[in-house]
Amino acid sequence: QVQLVESGGGSVQAGGSLRLSCVGSAYPYSRYCMGWFRQGPGKEREWVASVGTTAMTTVAESVKGRFIISKDNAKNILYLEMNSLKPEDTAMYYCAARICGSSSFLPRGQKDIAYWGQGTQVTGSS
Repeated sequence: QVQLVESGGGSVQAGGSLRLSCVGSAYPYSRYCMGWFRQGPGKEREWVASVGTTAMTTVAESVKGRFIISKDNAKNILYLEMNSLKPEDTAMYYCAARICGSSSFLPRGQKDIAYWGQGTQVTGSS
């Protein structure tokens, strides 16, 4: 069973920045493609960003140009750097993973995910 633990959430004013981290027990980390999802108050969980085993990344249109996803395989850590935060970015952010081997697959849907973290809360205030 893979365990994922997020950290780095908090409250920040509009325009501010936060960096989320996700430490995982998966081994080897390099064989897992991973992503971030979020669920705002009264909303469905939505995909935010993904990174594949080939280091390719993709982000949702709503965060493009503001959020950056990256993965450090040596440290087993997934990051989400969030800049220019908006009130609408307020949500619980979840780290997610699945084993992808050497494929170029980038998970974008909840059905693509095998493992979830417990979440970390991000609140953007105006």
